[in-house]
Amino acid sequence: MQALQLDAIHQPAVLRELPTPTPGPGEILVKLHAAALNHRDVFIQEGKYAGIRLPCTLGADGAGEVAAHGPSVPADAPAVGARVLIYPGLRWGNNPRAQARDFVVLGMPDPGTFAEYINLPAEYIFPLPTHLSFEQGAALPLAGLTAYRVASTRAQVQPGERVLVTGVGGGVAGTAVQFCAARGAEVWVTSSVEEKIARAQTLGAKGGISYNTEGWVKTLIQQAGGPFDVIIDSAAGAAFGALLDAAAPGGRIVFYGGTLGNIPDLPPAKVFWKQLSILGSTMGSLQDFADMLALVTEKQLVPVIDEVFPLAAGEAALRRLETGAQFGKVVLKIV
Repeated sequence: MQALQLDAIHQPAVLRELPTPTPGPGEILVKLHAAALNHRDVFIQEGKYAGIRLPCTLGADGAGEVAAHGPSVPADAPAVGARVLIYPGLRWGNNPRAQARDFVVLGMPDPGTFAEYINLPAEYIFPLPTHLSFEQGAALPLAGLTAYRVASTRAQVQPGERVLVTGVGGGVAGTAVQFCAARGAEVWVTSSVEEKIARAQTLGAKGGISYNTEGWVKTLIQQAGGPFDVIIDSAAGAAFGALLDAAAPGGRIVFYGGTLGNIPDLPPAKVFWKQLSILGSTMGSLQDFADMLALVTEKQLVPVIDEVFPLAAGEAALRRLETGAQFGKVVLKIV
């Protein structure tokens, strides 16, 4: 089979021939039709990720069809030929509150989805929602799982609540807009690009503002009619302090990344006097994944795709993601 591999940091990803895996007991071999990129893939390539072990086939997101069953596959496993979606991690564990110590994301160190085939235990293979294409399905797993746990499991967004999603444009932020709007929340966004704010409104956002605007918090609160019950963030860093001002009393601030680095100044009085909850979140459990797919199916939600590349152009796709100019997911078409 063909697979897109990274041999060393600061090197381009290369397409090469590898042996097609054979499913063992309880495993399913999936013939992948599409895979999606995440910033994690770029961070690994740049050496900005913990515990890097190379060479490895990158990629955590994938959609395809069941090619073969190994021995002792559960009776309720998707049949050969079924359209399926892959849970983007391994070994979450039995605690719904947090992942186990040996939890990993697919695509390093374990082989990922930038390949024609992938072999995984049956518990990680889920039916692909029937209204989605393979490309749309591949755009969903990691971003959808992360966004669902952030919005539903951790922040517990309720209908009618006012929600702020910062840095809209990436896969998780855009999906969080869709999920919160589908739950009946009033969603607002920030971005440095006006076009991305406008596109977020097509996903259900009421409006937004550039975070480069002086006094943006006060202006956005005025536009939205009040401060925010829930704030969803992936940047942290020095900008995090502004979120304390944007939060309503009793509000929840939940973040799933830290692209701007550590938070340098967090005035305790702003947190305790406003009764704020600051929550961390990453990825999600198998139950979160199943619940996320149920929401996508119920509301007929469709992930946003920025651009589709052939597998052979995987390095160009990585560079597209690196620019940060995308809106939605960058996808690889495999077969």
